Amino acid sequence: MKFAVVVFPGSNCDADCFHVISEVLHEEVEYVWHQETDVSKFDCVILPGGFSYGDYLRTGAIARFSPVMNAVLQFAKKGGLVLGICNGFQILLEAGLLPGAMLRNNSLKFICKYIHIRSENVNTPFSNQCKVGESLRIPIAHGEGNYFVDEATLQKMKQKGQIVFKYCDEAGHVTQESNPNGSLENIAGITNEEGNVLGMMPHPERASELVLGSIDGKKIFESVLQGMAKHL
Repeated sequence: MKFAVVVFPGSNCDADCFHVISEVLHEEVEYVWHQETDVSKFDCVILPGGFSYGDYLRTGAIARFSPVMNAVLQFAKKGGLVLGICNGFQILLEAGLLPGAMLRNNSLKFICKYIHIRSENVNTPFSNQCKVGESLRIPIAHGEGNYFVDEATLQKMKQKGQIVFKYCDEAGHVTQESNPNGSLENIAGITNEEGNVLGMMPHPERASELVLGSIDGKKIFESVLQGMAKHL
């Protein structure tokens, strides 16, 4: 199985994702520069975190027009697995591969800390190694993670099971106090209707080895491996 890690000008979590795929999962992985126009040889495409194009104008707004995004759109339409982490999530929203938009954190401050997220839907290629209601300890690092979507789309997302992760406390309770950024209904990660594209604000690549303080994020990548095995 072969992973692609897309690199935009300003990406800074690309090496972390590459390390987890190659050194923790021991799977094949390549960097893909944002000017590339073909990702068809890969089984999963990862859009990593960072500050693409300096996050000027709006997070992900410029990266969305990089040539590689046309290839990612076609890849996703054919059912390929796409994982967007933090800035990658923001780019997927800007590209229209996921519904909704990202607002500034309620505090108007950049937040970098460990939080907990609860598994809401474990029947996706990105969460199948999690348990329903399981609390995962994974760090966040963002200034614009306040997810918003209109009410009609939110209800449709609920019906389709597109809400995969919610911010929660250590015990798995979804509370206002456990919401770090004001995200609508504590939403931390969503898929598209087809379930083959996931965007999530927490960084699983920063929680995939014990030396980092948590291995809960590894379950996301292990789920992708399992999901790809079923997909191929």
